[in-house]
Amino acid sequence: MNVNYLLVTACMLAGHLISAQNFKGQVLYEENNNPVQEAHIFINNKVITHSDDNGYFELSIPVKGVNLTISHLGYMSIEEFITPQDDTAVFVLEEAPINIPGVMVTGNSKTDPVFTIETNDYVKKIVQPRNVADLFNDVNGFSLIKRGNYAIDPSFRASQYEQLNVQFDGGTKAMHACPNRMDPITTHVIPEEIEKIEIIKGPYTVRYGATFGGIVNLVTQVPDASEYGLHGSVHAGYESNGGSLVSMARLQQASEKYDITGNVGFRDFGDYEDGDGTEIPSSFRSLDYGVKVGLNFTSNQRLQAHWRQSFGRDVLHAGLPMDTDLDDSSILSLDYKLTGLSGSLKNVDAKLYYSYVDHIMSNSNRPSFMMTDAISAINATTAGGKIELKLKPGEKFTLFTGLDAMLIARDGERTRLVKRNMAGPLPTPMEFIDKVWQDSYINDIGVFAEGKYTLSENTILTTGLRYDLVTSEIKDPEADFATLYPDLDKRNEHNLSGTVSLKYIPSNRFMMEIAYGRGVRSANMIERVINHFTVGQDAYEYIGNPNLDAEINNQFEIGFSGKLPFSDNSTDRFNYSSSFYYSFYENYIVAVIDESLTRKFMPTNLPVNPKVFRNLDKAYKTGFEVSAGMDFLNHFNFTTELAYVYAKNKDLYESLPLVPPLTTSLKLGFEKERFWVNAIYRITGEQNNISTSFGETSTPGYEVMDLRLGVVPFKNLTLGVAALNVFDETYYNHLNFSFNNQADFGRVPINDPGRNLSAFVQYKF
Repeated sequence: MNVNYLLVTACMLAGHLISAQNFKGQVLYEENNNPVQEAHIFINNKVITHSDDNGYFELSIPVKGVNLTISHLGYMSIEEFITPQDDTAVFVLEEAPINIPGVMVTGNSKTDPVFTIETNDYVKKIVQPRNVADLFNDVNGFSLIKRGNYAIDPSFRASQYEQLNVQFDGGTKAMHACPNRMDPITTHVIPEEIEKIEIIKGPYTVRYGATFGGIVNLVTQVPDASEYGLHGSVHAGYESNGGSLVSMARLQQASEKYDITGNVGFRDFGDYEDGDGTEIPSSFRSLDYGVKVGLNFTSNQRLQAHWRQSFGRDVLHAGLPMDTDLDDSSILSLDYKLTGLSGSLKNVDAKLYYSYVDHIMSNSNRPSFMMTDAISAINATTAGGKIELKLKPGEKFTLFTGLDAMLIARDGERTRLVKRNMAGPLPTPMEFIDKVWQDSYINDIGVFAEGKYTLSENTILTTGLRYDLVTSEIKDPEADFATLYPDLDKRNEHNLSGTVSLKYIPSNRFMMEIAYGRGVRSANMIERVINHFTVGQDAYEYIGNPNLDAEINNQFEIGFSGKLPFSDNSTDRFNYSSSFYYSFYENYIVAVIDESLTRKFMPTNLPVNPKVFRNLDKAYKTGFEVSAGMDFLNHFNFTTELAYVYAKNKDLYESLPLVPPLTTSLKLGFEKERFWVNAIYRITGEQNNISTSFGETSTPGYEVMDLRLGVVPFKNLTLGVAALNVFDETYYNHLNFSFNNQADFGRVPINDPGRNLSAFVQYKF
């Protein structure tokens, strides 16, 4: 272990600054020969720098030459082989039809929101994601909340569920129907459909809905001008641990005026084994398809429609009291974009979406079925939209303003057929109907304004203000819930959030960011309306509270990032980034044992007293993410990353729940255009800072090694193999749920998979 941390220290201290350059270039627009600022400059598929305000850039390249790629949003990319030269080379970008991937992070460091990261390299992971949440596994600061193989939620800096603003394509949402989150938003889209993931690390923008702990935007693929004509791809994957199969096909036809894309995917995952050979009940099957149609009316005007459906069947949830028999979702979204207008109004963006989730779960495969046959049929609808205007009142000032809406409604019931009690079988089974969501809704309508002001050539100030009107109502309450809360009229909440940040970029080798954000989140539907259901990690019944105040996150953050070239005749360099944050919470929502109330279902079971959701007065969170690495010998790279969170519930004198331990990863790779190999060694510390009121127990630390290799034997064909958990470690993450209502398992945390061999093949045409 000491050697590992010595490597980390050595890496972070390595690197030196040498400024000599041997290649100069300028990027211009074809239509007017004006300079292009902030164009991405790639060498051997790695971003090296960006063009400056006059379109110029400088590089250090080897004498033998390199492959250069230049790209910019809205223009066709340029690919060219270059060698050192004395003259300034000129590159001209041709305009490409606009797309609507819902991009909030454009790759322009001067105009992006502060503390943003962009990630996805699905093909080179060479692993078959259970759902989209698996794509976060290698992102520093993220952890996964697992209830099995299917119901996986991302957690970032100990923020999870509705504390994270997770969306598709800049605003589309699909909320889960199940109160146990058997069907989180990450299950309603094909992982292979995701082109990239954009992350804003805190409440540092007001443009994408009410945000408490951060924004996650899942961007789906859209054809660009380089893909005109008929194109497509097929791929398949296999994992040995569980005998799991994944397949997908994608077909698209694109032209300057229109594009049509269709995809279909099938996943069949079996029960996996942990490092001790114990089989974990976690199998599932899912079928997904989607169709996307885009019309480019003019070079600066586009309309796009996207329809997708997902069908989950026979899903086993090791950490939940029931299994999913059926989970069907349908999502429709419409996007419109108009750019390049003259005058103060520059852009118009509009979005509408609707989603419906139909969910059926039962306990037919569980021990409790001998006493009670339970089945729940529930549904959820999510509808919303957004309109945003981009205004340019002055040369140094840009204003984004608009309004958005999200309307959530849920209903459904649980049917229980009680067949026996503690005394024995009943002469006649007794049927009971329980209202799961009590026919409830939450509507959020928001108005926002966010401005960016250029204080100097290197400094940008961003300020934003947002108002949300949140309306909620329980239209069909259970009798006991109405007795507990006699005043259940429609409720209105008025939430005010805002942000201010400063970004300083003196050169393309260094950036400093400072930010404050006030994120406000009204209670979600579980916290408001759940009535004596077991929805936590423990065995307690939970009761909602429709009178909860909105919780507030006051988050402060400072960060530094940059790169230092090693020499003037190679692309080798030292890279680093860091961010340090502190949050103090107001009205933080937690569930607390209420000794004045007693259990409703199975009243002889323990624990007798239920938990009721309450607001805390005092809680805080602090932590950091740090990374450092080197690109060396042209094709090698080494990176180390650390992430740590500490959270405190000062009212109950314990940690907040679901706080991950210190995590460290060491990554060593070799990467060329047609061949890559990498090793990832993860060190996860023990977690003794726990929430006992949440049912948490201390978690031991563990170390896991993954190896991956990929090759492109000829154009358009990619092959890959991987060995995950190479040393067959038996371990579980602190955020894993415990076994629940499972034969042959006590209430202990679910172990993660043991050694797993994976193979992957993809062909594009």
